[in-house]
Amino acid sequence: MTDRALVVVRAGALTTVQDHGRPGHAHLGVPRSGALDAPAAALANRLVGNPADAAVLETTLNGCAVRPRSTVTVAITGAPCPVTVNGRPVAWGAPVRVPAGALLDVGTATSGVRTYVAVSGGIAVEPVLNSRSTDLLSGLGPPPLTADTVLPLGAPYGVHARVDTTPQPAPPTELVLRVTRGPRDDWFTPEAFRTFTTRTYRVSSAGNRIGLRTEGPALERAFSGELASEGMVLGAVQVPPDGRPVVFLADHPTTGGYPVIAVVHPQDLPATAQATPGTPIRFTEVHSHQRR
Repeated sequence: MTDRALVVVRAGALTTVQDHGRPGHAHLGVPRSGALDAPAAALANRLVGNPADAAVLETTLNGCAVRPRSTVTVAITGAPCPVTVNGRPVAWGAPVRVPAGALLDVGTATSGVRTYVAVSGGIAVEPVLNSRSTDLLSGLGPPPLTADTVLPLGAPYGVHARVDTTPQPAPPTELVLRVTRGPRDDWFTPEAFRTFTTRTYRVSSAGNRIGLRTEGPALERAFSGELASEGMVLGAVQVPPDGRPVVFLADHPTTGGYPVIAVVHPQDLPATAQATPGTPIRFTEVHSHQRR
């Protein structure tokens, strides 16, 4: 019987297994997780003939290297990077055949942050709560990859896409995040909300899959005091005591005690996955009739 598995040779700075995540379990204290750049992950899957929500590898900054035990088709999307098979350059953003035993090396991102590696059949680690995603906050799912980890693969679903390459959005040179007012916007002065929606922030290097942290003008509260812990949603913009907004991403906690000044439109969140430290951020207020 063919041994369908990947052996990790180089794990990279942070490589995790991700799929569509675990939405609907916040009442259990479980974050949704899943690929931060969901469109890039879905595209990689389509290129190799997988369903859009099959599990993929999400790498951070410097990629990873794996060796399949059987011949597979792979596709690399998200942050652009050099890709080689046994040291020979191959296409990024297109289906690539990798023979059994060959070394697939996904290199350092030339722009952006997170690269996605889809393999025909998908990464078939054991699901937890209907998802194979690694959750950095709760520890559910497989741990981040380490050298010599063996990842099982599923059976191929179908024929890979017949394309030479596919267009993909470039990593952002500026993030423009549409927001609606949050449930605790009244905890901030009117001047603070104007600052939030008119001044430019920058992506902090302290961010991760839990939240995108920002650098820029502090937001002044209207009064002192602390909130009781309350539910948090994907895209919530929480303001900790230092006054710098934090955008909650896929592994965010399900509850929190700092006030939420706004919530980012879901369609704008994938771009945050590719924003490098120092990228300018502008928050722009919209109303429900403007979000379509």
